[in-house]
This record gives sequence, C-alpha cells and structure tokens, in this order.
Amino acid sequence: MTAKLSASELTLIRGETCLFQDLGFALNPGELLLLEGQNGSGKTSLMRSIAGLLSLETGEIFWNDEPVSRQRQEFHGSLVWLAHRTGLKGDLTLVENLRFEGILRPQADVDQGAIFERLEISRLKSLPLRSLSAGQQRRVALARMLLADVPLWLMDEPFTNLDRDGRKLVVQLVEEHLEAGGMCVMAAHQDIDINATINRVAL
Repeated sequence: MTAKLSASELTLIRGETCLFQDLGFALNPGELLLLEGQNGSGKTSLMRSIAGLLSLETGEIFWNDEPVSRQRQEFHGSLVWLAHRTGLKGDLTLVENLRFEGILRPQADVDQGAIFERLEISRLKSLPLRSLSAGQQRRVALARMLLADVPLWLMDEPFTNLDRDGRKLVVQLVEEHLEAGGMCVMAAHQDIDINATINRVAL
C-alpha cells in the first residue's frame, strides 16, 4: 500500500541542538503515528515541521508520494491540528469560532449539535471562549477536528487539561477516525492504549 504521508532523511537543528537526524516514517490510512519522548525531545518541533511551520535542515515530507513543498495549499487543506494552544479566538463564542474555522477547510456532513452534545459543550455555545476552562476549550478544539472533513489529524499532547472521561473520549474519537480510513500523528509522553495500527517514532 502506498503511504499517504511519509518522510525521509529529516534533520532539524534548533540553536545548537540537533533534535533529530535522518528521520523517516510512513503512515497509511487507518494508522496512528505516535511520537514518543520526554518534554523537549523534539515531538512538537517534528509536528510543526510536518505542518510546514518549521524549516528542516535536510529531508522531505511527502503527501500522496509528492513533496509537500510542491503542494502546500492542498496539503494544508487535508489536515487539522490540535496544538498545545487551541488557536481559538477568546472574544468569540464557541459557535463563532467554529464558523470561522469552517471557512478555512472542508467541513464534514455531520450533525453539529450531536457533536456538541457528545463533547458536553452544548450549554457553552453562547459564552466567549476566554470564559471557558482550559478543559472546556480543549473540547471545543476537538469539535473543530470532528467538524473538519480532512483525512489527517495532528494532535500535540491531546490529553492535556482533560479529566479521565475526557481522555477516554479522545481515544474513542481517534479510533473512530482511523476506522473510517483517517490518519493521525500524535505526540505524547505517556503510554496510550488505542486499538489501531501504531507506528512509533522515538525522539
């Protein structure tokens, strides 16, 4: 099977530190790429490099066997990213934020209300994001992922600020996305139990 997302000979240096060198990976539909390592090991930097936010010293990232550097717009339209910071606008409500996001990438034909209910954020719809707790904002960011009709999820420490039920929900959502043929790149420093094919990158 041809890998949808792959990379070869990636090297990234930040300051005087080489975070990774000659790194490669391949990710097919239905698979999870798990980036493992302690804080500061380069997990977030690798994810930012995949998203095109950091320039690599060497190497190439491929999407459908074509270098991402030649198809930036198409690639960015095929992914959604859950970062440490949600990237949501604090003065806008949950609904206003997600409506703005809907302009940036294709949206799935799903019941938005049902997603809000599942994430337990329906009662928060009229509140500005800055008034929500960190965990609630994290759930809004998860809603953004579920509403996006894209194959690739980038998730940087997705369990941050979530309680046990929230962490369990994240695992369920990722499993469903992979079962539907999606792909996920996840950075985590703790053990996770996901029922899927997992490719691991140790940093």
